[in-house]
Amino acid sequence: MKLYERMNLKELKEAEDDFDEADMKAVEMYRQQRLQEWKRLQRRQKYGELREICGEQYVKEVTNAPKDVWVIIHLYRSSIPMCLLVNQHLGLLAKRFPEAKFVKAIVNSCIQNYHDRCLPTIFVYKTGQIKGRFIGVAECGGINLKVEELEWKLAEVGAIKTDLEENPKKDIMDMMTFSVQNISAHKDTNTKSSDVM
Repeated sequence: MKLYERMNLKELKEAEDDFDEADMKAVEMYRQQRLQEWKRLQRRQKYGELREICGEQYVKEVTNAPKDVWVIIHLYRSSIPMCLLVNQHLGLLAKRFPEAKFVKAIVNSCIQNYHDRCLPTIFVYKTGQIKGRFIGVAECGGINLKVEELEWKLAEVGAIKTDLEENPKKDIMDMMTFSVQNISAHKDTNTKSSDVM
């Protein structure tokens, strides 16, 4: 590895006089590369919080967001405990995944007469299109929702890149599948037994 490959932009500027002409071309190329990386990082990390928007901002903030940005919007009502839990979890995820845009809006400011049974509602957008939706308590993960479970759901639709290796609810889902299979097998056995008699 060349010495300049370990330097940050400031160190490269200070060390310019120490390089010969051949190295200067490589240094300049490397500086441009580092500058582009820095700009990409700055662009990706410009969010980092769960912001409140109102209905008039929906198109600008969500539908017309930059094409390379995933937008997660939570429509909520503060009188619904599950909505407050989802807001809390989305606030944490917004800090962990600052490249995605996390926003929330009081449902009536966006959609009039929206039914409470459909809350919380999370829409996931990219390039102005809905790429994922979670409507109601069950689809959002249930009343005991953990932040990792919501992270997994958002990662499944592509909105964030998680380092979780498997669905946090995998054990519960495996147990439910096993129970359903056992019930089905038991019914099949009982049906076959009654057919014989």
